[in-house]
Amino acid sequence: MLADSPIAAIIPVNDMARAKRYYTETLGLTLVKESPQDVMFETGGSMIGLYETPYGGQAQHTLASWKVADLDAEMKELRSKGVAFEDYDLPGLKTVDGVVESDDMRGAWFKDSEGNILCVLEERQG
Repeated sequence: MLADSPIAAIIPVNDMARAKRYYTETLGLTLVKESPQDVMFETGGSMIGLYETPYGGQAQHTLASWKVADLDAEMKELRSKGVAFEDYDLPGLKTVDGVVESDDMRGAWFKDSEGNILCVLEERQG
């Protein structure tokens, strides 16, 4: 059943060539499959797929999150590649220098080359 099956995030993009460059060069993901319909990347044992559509980048919510061991180090690496982290000031969610903190996690959001919202998340122990 589904509980035993792998899952992949499927992300809409406006410009496949631009998005493919971003996911390989900026995010450092490994391209594992390419077809006329989509591309697939491996990331930490999971998959992210991209498909081209005029509706890419229109979602106003997080489409994929990575759990990382060291949020600060990951943000530093991504910033060195030109990634800008979003700042939010919403009820229940306020970032400081791109980071939101709670008792059990720290997280930061950024947009890909198409405007899709992605997240890096560090779980706190204890």
